[in-house]
Amino acid sequence: MKELKKSNTNRVVCGVCGGLGEYFNVDPTVVRLLWIAFSLMGGSGILAYIIAAVIMPENN
Repeated sequence: MKELKKSNTNRVVCGVCGGLGEYFNVDPTVVRLLWIAFSLMGGSGILAYIIAAVIMPENN
């Protein structure tokens, strides 16, 4: 069973995008680019990233 967790290996800031990339089996760079586009469309992506960084558990 797959679990959504922050990445320890694909981490730039907190590992949220790396964790999403590992969970959905896509390149974390694509997730980062989508997250940047989402953030530029109104700024809510920044708030969503902060919430995800707090809520998502660390990958042990």
